[in-house]
Amino acid sequence: MEAMLITHLPDVRYLCGFTGSNAALAVTAKSAAMFTDGRYTSQAKIETQGARVVIAEKSALREACAWLEKSGATRAYFDPEHTTFFSLEIMRDMLSKGKRRSFFQPLKKPAVSELRMVKDADELLLMEKAALLGCELFHAILPHIQAGVPEQEIAADLEFFARSLGAEGMSFETIVASGKRSAFPHGRASAAKVPARGFVTLDFGVILNGYCSDMTRTVHMGKPGQPEQFAYDAVLEAQEAAVAAVKPGATCGEVDEAARNVLRKAKLDKYFTHSTGHGVGVEIHEPPRVAKEQEQKLQPGMVITIEPGVYIDGKFGIRIEDMIAVTKSGGKILTPSPKALIQL
Repeated sequence: MEAMLITHLPDVRYLCGFTGSNAALAVTAKSAAMFTDGRYTSQAKIETQGARVVIAEKSALREACAWLEKSGATRAYFDPEHTTFFSLEIMRDMLSKGKRRSFFQPLKKPAVSELRMVKDADELLLMEKAALLGCELFHAILPHIQAGVPEQEIAADLEFFARSLGAEGMSFETIVASGKRSAFPHGRASAAKVPARGFVTLDFGVILNGYCSDMTRTVHMGKPGQPEQFAYDAVLEAQEAAVAAVKPGATCGEVDEAARNVLRKAKLDKYFTHSTGHGVGVEIHEPPRVAKEQEQKLQPGMVITIEPGVYIDGKFGIRIEDMIAVTKSGGKILTPSPKALIQL
């Protein structure tokens, strides 16, 4: 590529370190310039590495496009997954009339997200720290999970602990789903109160040093019945089978199938309604996708989640999730909190 325009903020942060809410990174073979606005004059100079900082007088995107044309490149590429039609019209509008239809070209496949899929040693260390902070939060919140307490209060306590322990923020909206609501795969914390008996699913993550964590544990209020215990044991077995399937060269589809096969034998597979996992890094959801028929092969340095679940509408739901770093010999669990069913 002669040149590239990067506007997806997580990609900008990954490439040059800038964390502001408005940025366009223009890159050629010889130079790079990061455009932002006057709100970030000081911040951009402190954070940005590997690129010249340009404070745009009007529009960071427009000035980045003009800079690319003046660079002498005959064409510049952009990521169509993160560029709206409206943005593309702005980009083209800044060019000379003869270049408006040919200068900006879409990438056939994302370039930066491919780089982001494989983490280096420093990134893995940061991600492990974020994951361990998540484990610390899980153990801290357990005494606060009591019958009659609203789910929102549990989520608020967990998020307070996260900030208190140094997290930049939560990597997504905290999920606390109790009782029959545990059957909602993405049951965001509500005003519903934790029942005296039933499952409580907690799915949460933090951002630490720019990297996300993600984990899920499901606990039970009181003693579970036989159907609940059977389902929990099946989900745990499926999760552990998928973790064991993680190794270099294995496809994401094969890892997904390892989990589904266990639930199929338990006749619970029809209640597993989402993919087995996803990549994690600067963003909470990024490639690769661990799902049916996904041919992407795992490589050392990738970090993925393994999170099978069972959701029986009107009754209960269970999900168990770990972050796994792919190593040269298999997979390393980054979220080592206990997974045996905890009864509260």
